[in-house]
Amino acid sequence: MNILFLCVGNSGRSQIAEALAKDMLPKSFDIRSAGSIPAEKVHKDAILVMGNVGIDISTNQTQSIDSIEADFINNLDYVITLCKEEVCPVVPEATKIFHWPNEDPDNNNFNEIQSINAFTRTRENIFNLLKKFFITEGF
Repeated sequence: MNILFLCVGNSGRSQIAEALAKDMLPKSFDIRSAGSIPAEKVHKDAILVMGNVGIDISTNQTQSIDSIEADFINNLDYVITLCKEEVCPVVPEATKIFHWPNEDPDNNNFNEIQSINAFTRTRENIFNLLKKFFITEGF
């Protein structure tokens, strides 16, 4: 089973979704994330809020959708976009595409507490979407 989570920067939402899905699904699944315009690094508050639930993403790196091997893309089962502005890559016809628009928690106008709260809300929202996805898709 190949699953790809996409957001623009691959620094927050898609990193959180990838980590939660890897924690919840069988290790045999190939679960990845990418961005259309990847940031330089994973956001510190994404790392923090995932650490708060016992998942370490501190060594994760952002990556571009263009850097993912063609074999993975050609064998995708699911693509899940996490932001309103994300554009899906061209994927095989059999790939199921889901759009889970989530507000971007990376907001330069937030103070530290507001930022952590925004990332926590994002993590909780994605967790609930994943639970629903697993049930509806029969995992």
